Amino acid sequence: MSRSGSTSAIRQVFAHFAETGSARRVWLGFRSEGLKVPLQMHQGGEIRWVEASYTAIHRVLTNPAYAGAYVYGRTRHEIVLDAAGQRKKRVRHVPRAEWQVLIPEHHPGFIDWQTYEANQERIARNTRPGPHQAGGAVREGSALLQGLARCGHCGRRMHTHYRGRNASPGYHCPGKVLVENRGVYCLNIGGIQIDEAVTRTFVAALEPAGLAATLAAAERLEAEREGALKQWRLGVERANYEAQRAERRYRAVDPDNRLVARGLEREWEERLRALETAKLELERREKQRPRVISPAERDRLLALGPDLAAVWNAPTTTPRDRKELLRTLIEDVTIKVDRDKAAAHLTLHWKGGALNEIDLALPRSRPATVRTDEDTIALLRRLAAHYLDSVIAGILNRQGRATAYGHRFTAGRVGNLRRHWGIPCFEPTAGASEGELMTIKKSAVVLGVAPSTIHRLLNDGIIAGEQLTPGAPWRIRLTKNLKDRFNGDAGEDFLPMREAMRALGVSRQTVLQRVKRGELAAVHVMRGKQKGLRIKVIGRQPNLFDAIA
Repeated sequence: MSRSGSTSAIRQVFAHFAETGSARRVWLGFRSEGLKVPLQMHQGGEIRWVEASYTAIHRVLTNPAYAGAYVYGRTRHEIVLDAAGQRKKRVRHVPRAEWQVLIPEHHPGFIDWQTYEANQERIARNTRPGPHQAGGAVREGSALLQGLARCGHCGRRMHTHYRGRNASPGYHCPGKVLVENRGVYCLNIGGIQIDEAVTRTFVAALEPAGLAATLAAAERLEAEREGALKQWRLGVERANYEAQRAERRYRAVDPDNRLVARGLEREWEERLRALETAKLELERREKQRPRVISPAERDRLLALGPDLAAVWNAPTTTPRDRKELLRTLIEDVTIKVDRDKAAAHLTLHWKGGALNEIDLALPRSRPATVRTDEDTIALLRRLAAHYLDSVIAGILNRQGRATAYGHRFTAGRVGNLRRHWGIPCFEPTAGASEGELMTIKKSAVVLGVAPSTIHRLLNDGIIAGEQLTPGAPWRIRLTKNLKDRFNGDAGEDFLPMREAMRALGVSRQTVLQRVKRGELAAVHVMRGKQKGLRIKVIGRQPNLFDAIA
């Protein structure tokens, strides 16, 4: 392929970057279209055409030779010692201020030097910003202030998030996580109202009246900058005058008077250093000065405003395009929220120094129109400390309770309701501790009897049980006294139920009532021919059938 093909490929790289503003997107565009780039291994070697790589695209965009500049000293060869103490050579890229030679407009380039510097600045902004710094490459999400939003409380860069089924944008600042090591956000706010307010202000600024006001403000700022630069120029003149006066004083001194000459020479050197510092500062400030808009450019901008507004509102304009338009005029947006007043205060920092203040009313949060009744939630709080979600669902259903939408409770619905209200789940313990409340099944295992026996003793009132709410499982507190009442043997004073009834001369129900009131002691024998309940009868009373001595 001819040299003209190489020239066309390089021009296409710069054209794609001017359109997309990202080296990565240029690379992806070349890959998707199957375009190749020229590769020359060494000076004068054969040009080969290979698939585009990100490194090749980035080198074309950052090489000043393609901007018509002659550069020497962009890299530096160094010899370092590795961890093992071996000498190794490496090549280090040095910043532009340390280049040995830089001659702009040395030869015809594909782009001019101003475009090259703008491209480098754009590439630098696309890199991942440092901590708390705004910037970053434009993404595909719908949050317009991605990379531009700044927290008005702590000044840090705000992050972007999306929530809900519609992926509604929002902004948050994890400032307190960084400062106080807490898991809360310094600021967290939805982005729909914020983006709409910024959009209204941006589109209003693009209207002819808004553009005229913006240009007038820019002209005032230009006048202020010109006044500040005038003071710096006067400072350079003063420093130059002081340096010339110090030179004249040094040359007028008698050479034989060495002590005075040495002091005047030192003063002359200090004046020269001060002059060089003033010149460098003036040069830096003049480079930061924006270019003055000519009358012809002013007229074109006023005519371009309605076109930009139409482009912004066009259905074919993507969120990425709108973000690019915002970044052409807005430096950053500071967001400050007053929760007590349900209001947000936005500060738009336009490029050029102008500021816009926006007061925005936020929608107040209100309780959900469809929600579970408070009694059910209160009952869930009590039950969750003792039962699993499946057991709680059965209890609620037996009581005839339903969800907010009228459905029967299930373990999943109970779990969702519990997580929504921040209710912790039940965590069963491994073993039974002294006095622990246990279900009937677990109590039967520990005591060595059948669950039906526990139910019968519970109904007869022989042992005590607890029930949190009607329909909930019974629970028994396993104390040492209760465990001692379930043993394998009983003393001679403990009689079976029939003998105790005959000895006391009362009915079975009366015996159980007296055991329940604690007037009679009872144990449950689990071994032997006569298993079951034993009643301790103190001082047997004679009955009608006993023989009278």
